[in-house]
Amino acid sequence: MRPRRSAIAIRHVAFEDLGLLAPIMERAGWSVSFCDAPVDDLSDRAIREADLLIVLGGPIGVYETDKYPFLTAEIALLEQRLRRDLPTLGICLGAQLIAQALGGRVFPGEVKEIGWGPIELTPESKSSCLRNLQNEVLHWHGDTFDLPVGAVRLASNANYQNQAFAWGRNALALQFHLEADPRQLEEWYVGHAVELAAAKVSISELRGRTQALARTVAVQAEQVFGDWLQSIAPTDSALRSSAGA
Repeated sequence: MRPRRSAIAIRHVAFEDLGLLAPIMERAGWSVSFCDAPVDDLSDRAIREADLLIVLGGPIGVYETDKYPFLTAEIALLEQRLRRDLPTLGICLGAQLIAQALGGRVFPGEVKEIGWGPIELTPESKSSCLRNLQNEVLHWHGDTFDLPVGAVRLASNANYQNQAFAWGRNALALQFHLEADPRQLEEWYVGHAVELAAAKVSISELRGRTQALARTVAVQAEQVFGDWLQSIAPTDSALRSSAGA
C-alpha cells in the first residue's frame, strides 16, 4: 500500500481553510494537519519537513510585521523550504508571503479586488497546472507584489500583472482563491463584513454570482489542484525508499 504523504496547511483566520482543496487532497492520498500561524510554533520540525506546505489567505499585509510578528517567522520558514525546493503552495496572503520570501516586494495595490472575475493566462502557463483554467476566479485582496527574480508568471488581469507564478519545480503562488468552497463563503461574508462594507461590495450580488458558478469552480479546482499535486508527487521508487528508511 502506498504510504500517505504529509501536508501542513497554515491558517491565518479559521474560516479561510482548504475548502475545495481538502477532498482533492484526501483522494490523492495526503494526510493534512493544520497550523495556526498567529499562535503555533512555525519553527517546528514537522512543519519545516512536511512533504507539502500550504499557506492560506488572511486579511493582513505581509509588510505588517510590527503588528503581527509571527509573519517574520513565517517568511523565514518559507525561505528555508523554497531554498530546498520543497513543495509549497501559497494562496492570496500565502502567495504574497512566498513572493516576499523570494525577495519580491509586497505592497498595497491601487484597486481592491473582491468578487468573481477573469484572469489571462500567460504563454508559460500552457505547460503548467493552470493550462485548463477558463472560468472566472474569486479575487479577494488589496495587496499585490513584484514578480520575484527567477519566478515564472502564469496569470495576470487588467488590474494586476501578477496573479499567479511558479518558482522552481515545486512552488506555486496563486493570488486568487481557487480553493474557496461556495458553500463556505457565507463564513467569509461574516468574517470580512467590515472590509466588504468599506469596499461597497454587495453581499447579495456576490452571493448570487457565487451560486451561479458553484458547479464550474469545483471542476476547475479539481483540474488545477489535481494536476499540481500529481506534478509534485514523488516517484514510486522514492516512496519505497522513504518507507524502507
